[in-house]
Amino acid sequence: MKTSETIKEAFERKEKAMRRKPSIGLGGVTTKIRVTDGTTCEITEGDWKLTADMSEKSGGKNKGPTPGTYGRAAFGSCLAISYILYASRMNVPIENLEVEVQVDYDARGMYGFENVRPGYTEVRYLVQVESPASEEQLMEVLDRAEKHSSYLDVFANETPVKRTVGLKVTN
Repeated sequence: MKTSETIKEAFERKEKAMRRKPSIGLGGVTTKIRVTDGTTCEITEGDWKLTADMSEKSGGKNKGPTPGTYGRAAFGSCLAISYILYASRMNVPIENLEVEVQVDYDARGMYGFENVRPGYTEVRYLVQVESPASEEQLMEVLDRAEKHSSYLDVFANETPVKRTVGLKVTN
């Protein structure tokens, strides 16, 4: 598959460049979110423009997916892309790949109930792979990809978070 070869070449090119000059791999990105109407948020990053909102039953206008939808989508698509990157890198053919993200939560935490976490109580993901490769090869791809998946790391490990506040009090 030409796409697989293109992915492999890009992966190897980036890997080689970062081995030569590690600073190439360092960076940062800024995503801006602005509340436009009630709970509706306009999200911009580079050329991308997205909308997030809450459902009407939660006080929103349902103008876009919820933040939770985007979070789960980021997690699942990051895993899926990681699997494809590593399968291509390792010359393991993938005919079909799907990731399903399942979560459990207790919404009381978001609404201020004490001693209830506002986040997920459990995150599960199901990976479905169709391939002529052996089970051993496929598991090696999945394991290697997961070891290097940025959003699996974000979901599974504590990341330092820092807040800066800018206030403009108007009367």
